[in-house]
Amino acid sequence: MLQAIVSDIHSNLEAMKVVLDDLLSKNISDIICLGDIIGYGPNPRECIDLATAFRVSLLGNHEEALMEELRTHGFNPKATGAREWTYAQLDLAHSTHKEDNKRRWDFIGEMKHEYEENKVIYVHGSPCEPTREYVYPREAIIGSKMERIFGAFQSVCFVGHTHMPGVFTQDLRFLRPEDAGHLYRIPKGQKVLINVGSVGQPRDGDPRACYLIWDGKAVVWRRLSYDTEKTAQKIFAAEGLDRTLGVRLRTGR
Repeated sequence: MLQAIVSDIHSNLEAMKVVLDDLLSKNISDIICLGDIIGYGPNPRECIDLATAFRVSLLGNHEEALMEELRTHGFNPKATGAREWTYAQLDLAHSTHKEDNKRRWDFIGEMKHEYEENKVIYVHGSPCEPTREYVYPREAIIGSKMERIFGAFQSVCFVGHTHMPGVFTQDLRFLRPEDAGHLYRIPKGQKVLINVGSVGQPRDGDPRACYLIWDGKAVVWRRLSYDTEKTAQKIFAAEGLDRTLGVRLRTGR
């Protein structure tokens, strides 16, 4: 049974639709989202509506910040501005979207911090701090941090948050998807931490939307081109969203 794992859509409708079309072509309907459906991008309402069809949608730090303003601590000005803009789009007093926005808030309010099945853990950030801890590729060699993280799960843990896809191994290595030929088979008896990448705002130098497919034994990363310029132009036109949030879509940085 194939499963798709997506993360960090960030209100990017064009990227999300390309991924969903790809999944439809592969007849994959079991979708787990690791959070940050919203934030940064120009289409939070539409992306939430599409995400309601996912089997599991977890809480990301941007959903958390939307519900608890104090959680914006640590956000840079661009992220904070995007949070305020997104909040306005989902305002319950919105004359046009009042009832639909209520349903969207209910959806966000039901998101869990983590999900586990068959000894596999799914979180946004890390198994130690599900919504907020970043695990960057450069930190693979930090034994103390990785020992703590690997001690928090039993076999496989899927994460997002950094927008940088790849595999962290117990022997302190980080493998990018291209290092593994975009396919990684889980070694028997070994733990791995796998970053699924970002659908809507990649930051690994590849601007294409990224997600992965999991069959219980191996993962395959998928990279898909989409109309980055269309999304960027919508960001430029949205008063309250920093222009650089659109510019970076062109380079994936």
